[in-house]
Amino acid sequence: MIKEMKSTEELKEAFVVMRELRPNLDEETYLEYVNEAREKGSYHLYALYEEGEIVAVIGFSPMITLYYGRSIWVYDLVTRKEDRSKGYGKALLSFVEQWAVDDNYTTIALSSGMQRYDAHRFYEEKMSYNKVSYVFKKEL
Repeated sequence: MIKEMKSTEELKEAFVVMRELRPNLDEETYLEYVNEAREKGSYHLYALYEEGEIVAVIGFSPMITLYYGRSIWVYDLVTRKEDRSKGYGKALLSFVEQWAVDDNYTTIALSSGMQRYDAHRFYEEKMSYNKVSYVFKKEL
């Protein structure tokens, strides 16, 4: 079952999995960021449940840019470490792809850390995504 996380309790439940991808965040900061991203950036957070437990989460925002046009940016995608390679990431990304098609978005994009070789293989080989650019970052 895939379900959007809306309430504070649901968001807290999802944090257990999200912190595997975002270990720099404590629960309070995570809740603050998610709520602000929902208000300002149309952020959506969905969880995939298996036998009543969250095993994977995906966070994304619809947007319109001159480069991508009507697009979806996937900010977060993580499966619990013990549940990887079971198809949960593919199920969530496919769900977002269908969400995008249903709402007339034409592109999905994401960024993945340079060191995440397994994730890169997943995006390219299992999900047919193409590497199209580097992402540059500057801390202020």
